[in-house]
Amino acid sequence: MIPLNRRTSLPRAGMDYFDARRKPHNVGKIIAALVLTTLCIFVLKQSPGFGGNSVFSRHEHGVTHVLVTGGAGYIGSHAALRLLKDNYRVTIVDNLSRGNMGAVKVLQGLFPQPGRLQFIFADLGNQKSVNKIFAENAFDAVMHFAAVAYVGESTLEPLRYYHNITSNTLLILEAMASHGVQTLIYSSTCATYGEPDKMPITEATPQFPINPYGKAKKMAEDIIIDFSNSKGADMAVMILRYFNVIGSDPEGRLGEAPRPELREHGRISGACFDAALGVIPGLKVKGTDYPTADGTCIRDYIDVTDLVDAHVKALNKAEPRKVGIYNVGTGRGRSVNEFVDACKKATGVNIKIEYLNRRPGDYAEVYSDPTKINKELNWTAHYTDLKESLSVAWRWQKSHPRGYGPN
Repeated sequence: MIPLNRRTSLPRAGMDYFDARRKPHNVGKIIAALVLTTLCIFVLKQSPGFGGNSVFSRHEHGVTHVLVTGGAGYIGSHAALRLLKDNYRVTIVDNLSRGNMGAVKVLQGLFPQPGRLQFIFADLGNQKSVNKIFAENAFDAVMHFAAVAYVGESTLEPLRYYHNITSNTLLILEAMASHGVQTLIYSSTCATYGEPDKMPITEATPQFPINPYGKAKKMAEDIIIDFSNSKGADMAVMILRYFNVIGSDPEGRLGEAPRPELREHGRISGACFDAALGVIPGLKVKGTDYPTADGTCIRDYIDVTDLVDAHVKALNKAEPRKVGIYNVGTGRGRSVNEFVDACKKATGVNIKIEYLNRRPGDYAEVYSDPTKINKELNWTAHYTDLKESLSVAWRWQKSHPRGYGPN
């Protein structure tokens, strides 16, 4: 005998007859669902973006697909913006260790059309990931920005810099060779020159870097040049050696947003703005005993808008079996004290200055001779007013006091 309670009941008369009548109806629903599912899968397979049929995975006549490594970073995001404005197809690869997903979201909002921009989260130090990215996408060119890039930090963590800059560039080159991508625009630095005997620096100035950052970049340059000169490589290579980058997008869409924990190593512009915003109590100027007019370092400050213009011109001028090497600077050196004065005027804040000892690995004076890039790429720096470049960047900083926010 089955005990009865509120949760247990005996079968009612007619229950079997009722179920029997429903079975055919249920079978019909199942068949209809299967047919609908099959139809949906068929439609999806015919649509872009499914199963490797994405527009990013095939070459298209009249469209240049550029891989922008480090495209979520300060310079890389500005370069991606310029490429997208010029109707290039762009794939950004970034592990967000230094970049900002907020910058990518800005770009996605500006260019939401299918086939314009895709973002891939990946670490370029992972060979399998790099090969997978190249296997699944049809790139026409690579702009390689991704790198850790602080001189002071490089003296504290040299092995990290050699891995991140030199080894990762080697993996990129191997993937390019394996998948037939033959155009490379490489983001290098004036730090490869070290501390030359005379100014200004030309592309023929001997390279004797004095810190791990500059050494890692020079090693990467050497690898690129050796590979491009090898038999059958047919590489079109442009190496751009930047001087000190400042500024931001003139229309206020992108800016510089370094990680808070990296402020100690970051660019002087970021430190100036942090001091003006009250994020830090004041600006630390490191080194007042250099052999310069006012004792502080002299640098060539290049606006990021001019810098990315140089990249686009380099991409358009790149030729197979040729390596172009260019300094990207204004040709004018300004001291750190001059920079601080310009920053005070741009922000309207009387920033407190603290003078400290020199930073390890720094050099006294560096500025460029841009004659070669002017002549061969028809490139000239236009945003050369230091106060104006800083004013543009300051407007973005004021409207984004927390940068892009959390990733």
